[in-house]
Amino acid sequence: QVQLLESGGGLVQAGGSLRLSCATSGLTFSMYNMGWFRTAPGKEREFVGGIIRNGGSGRIADSVKGRFTISRDNAKNTVFLQMSNLKPTDTAVYYCAATATTAFIPTTPAAYSYWGQGTQVTVSS
Repeated sequence: QVQLLESGGGLVQAGGSLRLSCATSGLTFSMYNMGWFRTAPGKEREFVGGIIRNGGSGRIADSVKGRFTISRDNAKNTVFLQMSNLKPTDTAVYYCAATATTAFIPTTPAAYSYWGQGTQVTVSS
């Protein structure tokens, strides 16, 4: 059974930082590209960023570029999202996801097969 479990969310003031983790089990982690998405109230799920299987390169959405970075530890089957200089507009539920599409990093949720349950990030002004 594949499981993705996010952690690290919480309440932070604008300008602060958080590091989200996504621990996986039940899949060969190193064979999957990983993505982070977020869903803000009243909005569609939005691609935040992704990272290829070996962690050698990634892709970050323009809305968070320069503030968010993605990394992974294949030995621990875990992917991370480091968020800095957070803004109230970053408030959302953040999800990690795994995709078997490895030729590139998809930005559409439909391309991802496995999802975590999400972790809430709230940024106060």
